[in-house]
Amino acid sequence: MSENNAIELAQPRRPVQTSFLHDPEDQESRLDFLEYWRTLLKHKWAILAFASVVTLLAGVIAFVSTPIYEAKTTLLIETNKQKVVSIEDVYGGLGSSREYFQSQVEIIKSREVALKTINKLKLYDNPAYDPRAPKKGLAAFIEKIGFATQEAPREWDELSLSEAVLPAFAGSLTIEPVRLSQLVIVTFRSPDPVLAARLSDALAKTYIENDLDARYQMTRTAADWLQDQLSGLKEKLNQSEQVLQSYREKQGIVSLKEAAQNGSGQQVELIQSRLIEARTRRAEIESTYKTVKDAASGGDLASQPAVLVNAQVADAKRQATESSRKLADVSQRYGKEHPRYLQAESDAKAASENLQRQIELVVGGINNEYERARSTEKMLENQLASARGTVVNINRKEFELGVYEREVASNREMYDMFIKRAKETNVSVDLQSTVARVVDTAMVPSQPVKPKKLLIIVVALFMGLLLGVMLALLMELLDNTLKTTEDVEARLKQPLLTVLPMLAKKEAGDITSGRLIIDMPNSLYAEAIRTARTGVLLSSVDLATRTLLVTSSVPGEGKTTFSSNLATAHALTKNTLLIDADMRRPSVAKRFGLDPHAPGLSELVAGTVAKAECLQKIDGTNLTVITSGLIPPNPLELLHSERFAQTLQDLGKIFDIIIVDSPPVELVSDAQVLASLVSGVIFVTKAQSTPYPMARKALRRLLRSDAHIVGVVLNSLDFNKAEKYYGEYSGYGKHGYGTYGSTYGGTYGGTYGSAAAQSKANKPA
Repeated sequence: MSENNAIELAQPRRPVQTSFLHDPEDQESRLDFLEYWRTLLKHKWAILAFASVVTLLAGVIAFVSTPIYEAKTTLLIETNKQKVVSIEDVYGGLGSSREYFQSQVEIIKSREVALKTINKLKLYDNPAYDPRAPKKGLAAFIEKIGFATQEAPREWDELSLSEAVLPAFAGSLTIEPVRLSQLVIVTFRSPDPVLAARLSDALAKTYIENDLDARYQMTRTAADWLQDQLSGLKEKLNQSEQVLQSYREKQGIVSLKEAAQNGSGQQVELIQSRLIEARTRRAEIESTYKTVKDAASGGDLASQPAVLVNAQVADAKRQATESSRKLADVSQRYGKEHPRYLQAESDAKAASENLQRQIELVVGGINNEYERARSTEKMLENQLASARGTVVNINRKEFELGVYEREVASNREMYDMFIKRAKETNVSVDLQSTVARVVDTAMVPSQPVKPKKLLIIVVALFMGLLLGVMLALLMELLDNTLKTTEDVEARLKQPLLTVLPMLAKKEAGDITSGRLIIDMPNSLYAEAIRTARTGVLLSSVDLATRTLLVTSSVPGEGKTTFSSNLATAHALTKNTLLIDADMRRPSVAKRFGLDPHAPGLSELVAGTVAKAECLQKIDGTNLTVITSGLIPPNPLELLHSERFAQTLQDLGKIFDIIIVDSPPVELVSDAQVLASLVSGVIFVTKAQSTPYPMARKALRRLLRSDAHIVGVVLNSLDFNKAEKYYGEYSGYGKHGYGTYGSTYGGTYGGTYGSAAAQSKANKPA
């Protein structure tokens, strides 16, 4: 076994503590409403100062700003224009629709109306709007120092002056339609109240006059155009009438529609009516004819209804039937040779022959009637075709005549319409109704509308307070330093050994600051050192010799003052040695008023000086100090040598407690080398100064060096602020302890020492 590891046999080793390095809770902000409130209390004066500055600036701006006055003119848009005659086609208006009202509002806002208003009042002659006036204020300053190009002198006329004034005029003008009405409010703002009222009224009147002028010009243009069109329409109408008359004379037409057309039409209608009757009659007879013809081929004509309907056939058939009946009666009584039978037979034969003759006569009549019906139908068809030909010829002439007549009628209608419109236009020139009327003229305002000084100040105060609160909370959120005991335990995941109060600059820089526990035994600082001493003793009860390393993240966190006073506290009951291993910036000698050039650790390890010459006793205590001695070229090689480990082991046989003051972890690797040679490490942090990510990084490096962290010391805590702003509380000040910068402390009882110390709290030291 190597000598540098011999001291490790005398102490139990803890496993490397790395679980806290990946705790997700460290990534969260745990400010609650109470912490917000404490943060605001902490920064209340800064918040109030910021709000006061903002309010003061806003008040100054409000009081030095030029007052602006506002004048309003109310217009009523007349949607129902009264006219003597109808001339909507000339104006082409939108009527009383919402689109019409909105169009009028946009016309009031138009560039043309604004320019006419400016030119009407010659607003460019007003000093406040005159573009020819020399620039003032910031614009003049910028131009003077050369950041703005100087424009060449220009020649001004009314149009260019109005164009130059237009942006400022439009920026001060507001046109606002009143909802669910036909009213429009014209608002103008100006530093001059009288000018604001004049411009508001002038714009309204200019809009009305501009509409009248526009409609007058439109009417005159329409009248001139109508007069130009009338001469051409008159000539065209005369030409079409002459062509119509020439065609009538050429065709010999007097009144085609009333004579020829009516006669031919009536003739066609009469023939069509007769033809329909003839076709109906022929169809009826043809049906009877076909029935009789079919019956004749079968030989039973007497039973056909068309035959029987004849009175003579019916009478003949009745006689034949009666003769047959008589013949039947006689044949039953007499023989065939009897005279009566012969008479009856002769009568029956005569009746049958008579019936046959009558049937033949009826059938012959039906055939004749069918032929006549066919002949009549064919004759009427020929007459209808002839009449239609006549009508078609007349229609051809009538069609051509209608073309000429329609052209004449169209030209006459167009001419009459233009005559009417021309007369209406001439009448409407002298009678124009206004598009709108002024309901309320603008009153000269007596009070400015802006700046609203009280409102500006109130809003500025509110915004200042709000921004101040937000900045305070942001600063608090961005502050990643250790501020309370809860921060140490929650963010570093290490036991809190003690909390040291803030020392005044005089005491912190005193050459005897290493003897504070002796010089001020009743102070709060001394009590905190004693608490740390108790925690150290309880953390390693079974060890005969305790070797402690005191380090920090960066310089200035108070590790040397703490190690000096902790060693002094142990020296009251134990044989204690304090070693200054910070060979780059040694300061232990200064804390006790010792000679910094006396032989020390470097000479002892090198073996150039005897051990007795390196040990310096502190008067009034049982404390021995080994200063750094002569600073070597490479202190890390000295501390990492086998001789240093052996020296530390030899000193452990002489002293009960050895406290080593080492350099900060973040600057050099000395503390990591020393951490592997001692039984425990005390890590010192400074309240509201040490960032917890840096402290965690330093602890991570120590743990990777197999260091045993006894606890963390929170140094320079202002107990008054901690209690007021962070919820820390202790009764030290109320139990008679003196103060070094504070009266109250944090919740320290029962929180000092490591986890091992707490588990063995009931065992004697």
